[in-house]
Amino acid sequence: MERSTAQGHAKAGNPAVPHEGWGILSGFCASLVGIGLARFAYTPLLPAIIDAHWFEPSLAAYLGAANLAGYLAGALTGRPLAARLPASAVLRGMMLLATAAFFACAVPVSFIWFFAWRFLSGLAGGALMVLAAPAVLSRIPASRRGLAGGVVFTGVGAGIALSGTLVPLWLQQGLDRTWLGLGALSLLLSGLAWRGWPGEIRQTQATTHHRAPVAGAGTLRALYVEYALNAAGWVPHMIFLVDFVAHGLGQGVRAGAQYWVLFGIGATAGPVLAGLLADKVGFGRALRMSFALEACAVAIPALELGAVWLMASSVVVGAFVTGTVPLVLGRVQELLAGHPAHQGPAWRTATVGFALFQAMAAYGLSFLFSHNGGNYAQLFVVGTCAMVLALMIDLAMAARYR
Repeated sequence: MERSTAQGHAKAGNPAVPHEGWGILSGFCASLVGIGLARFAYTPLLPAIIDAHWFEPSLAAYLGAANLAGYLAGALTGRPLAARLPASAVLRGMMLLATAAFFACAVPVSFIWFFAWRFLSGLAGGALMVLAAPAVLSRIPASRRGLAGGVVFTGVGAGIALSGTLVPLWLQQGLDRTWLGLGALSLLLSGLAWRGWPGEIRQTQATTHHRAPVAGAGTLRALYVEYALNAAGWVPHMIFLVDFVAHGLGQGVRAGAQYWVLFGIGATAGPVLAGLLADKVGFGRALRMSFALEACAVAIPALELGAVWLMASSVVVGAFVTGTVPLVLGRVQELLAGHPAHQGPAWRTATVGFALFQAMAAYGLSFLFSHNGGNYAQLFVVGTCAMVLALMIDLAMAARYR
């Protein structure tokens, strides 16, 4: 019945409602460009930027953190922009902004120039993360939203895998041409997504701002903290993994990129596997299991256990970078099942906390790395501690309300 209604609207000549397949494709492209490439392509580029003497190692690490600061700004400003302008215009503009940042980074004018464009690419990614999936899923029948959302978020993992595959090949032609190649790919994907966006985002529940029900307030606040700590725990892999392999282990950029491809493979499969786990054991238990696995995986590089273990670490952390998103979203909906009007504001709060802690961790770890004599192990230890703390908080809350 829902499908026939949607078709009826389309036949009535409403150009703002594209075919749902195009919408899903647009969401996939937005995740790929805004997060998969704009954020994660910098990781395999980091050692090459250092080797080419574009920037000193400590400054290059801060440029990675600039993208995460921009992501926080985008997460905060995305919805206000969409409230003032057509959502389709904002989404197209943000994809073009991410594209422009790639082209601008092909010319290392100065640290400030590079920092500004890395910040703007993060801003575009944050806005796309907040807006793209709701824009697409608001037009999808409820019975198909789970699969559609999985496809949209799979774009993140696909971008990571692409960056790990293409960047080493393009680097053979030069660092500047690598940035230009990423810009051309982003421009192609932006064009592919252009006509798939709806004119507006349906927000029936998300515009209501109320305090969370008292019965679930403690668990919900704990979930915000856990999700934020989780974001901080990923930062060593997200920024330093390739550089750790290339320079810390002395294996070179190509070897580092191979681990990044494994990270991307894990990120591609993460949302689907996490959803299947949650269907079997529930969102709360699935989150606790994920925190435990992530803590072990983040610790592996600090323990120097060998290539096989490092490969496992790359895949597992990559899987949960994308897989934790639907788990936390599902947990929010589970806690507020009887209060649907609270779910939208709660998810936005969780997303902003996630972005804030990720940016803080990126700057903090970049500062630590610039003052600890290049000791990579300390970075992964800090990440592990964040994961363990998230697990302890979750266990404590589960015991309290049992």
